[in-house]
Amino acid sequence: MVFPIADDNSDRRNFPVVNIVLIGINIFVFVFFQKLGNDDDFTYRFSTVPEEIVTGKDLVTPPTTVTNEITGEKVRVPGLLPTPGSVYFTLLMSMFMHGSIMHIAGNMWFLWIFGDNVEDALGPLRYLLFYLVSGLAASLAHVFLTVAVYGVHSQEADVPSLGASGAISGVMGGYLLLFPFKRVTVILFRLLTDVPAWVAVGIWFGFQVLSGLPMLGGQDTGGVAYAAHIGGFVAGLALVKVFAIGRDVEQGPTAAWYQPQRTRRRW
Repeated sequence: MVFPIADDNSDRRNFPVVNIVLIGINIFVFVFFQKLGNDDDFTYRFSTVPEEIVTGKDLVTPPTTVTNEITGEKVRVPGLLPTPGSVYFTLLMSMFMHGSIMHIAGNMWFLWIFGDNVEDALGPLRYLLFYLVSGLAASLAHVFLTVAVYGVHSQEADVPSLGASGAISGVMGGYLLLFPFKRVTVILFRLLTDVPAWVAVGIWFGFQVLSGLPMLGGQDTGGVAYAAHIGGFVAGLALVKVFAIGRDVEQGPTAAWYQPQRTRRRW
């Protein structure tokens, strides 16, 4: 597995206002609306439910009790609650919600590392639109693959999904295409090292693909929506150059590959 620690920001020209605002909004929603992940009512009203998106109908289900097959412990699972307004609003709202402190911490760290450079390349407004479009594409990828594999009215299609990782995957796809040779400091299989972005992001994406393959066979993926990660990443790859039209974003292959002595790293 690969975990980024820092990247080369020596060529960044502008302060990443939008990226920091996005991080702030995610934290604000998690702390004040989700109450650090403890407000199930809010979470189950605004999470994306595949069946709702495909049918356009708001689902309301009673809470259930699930027994852990190993420990025998009984766990109460909240039911789906009415969504104020259109169910399609959840495609946007769920992008700013998280399931736990570790979930939001990991997502915001990846956004902090990779988002500022993409914003610098695209400009603030284009970056914001790119982020949102990538997130929507990621959510739709998860929705339609879930329905295709399990069926519209299956139990799996009623499981709510949430998180910024789909949008952040799009940012990483854009980062890979714009800055393939930018140096990234990572923990790679327990080793702290510097690698070019195409290695760091490429390994991460390969892990998403391998981890998501069991879903195609109808197997559980441990509660992680890998289809959203893959869909967001592909959307980022496909769209970043479109959003960059008219911007000076070209990076020569020697910019950070042959001259590591000139880099400054953010920690």
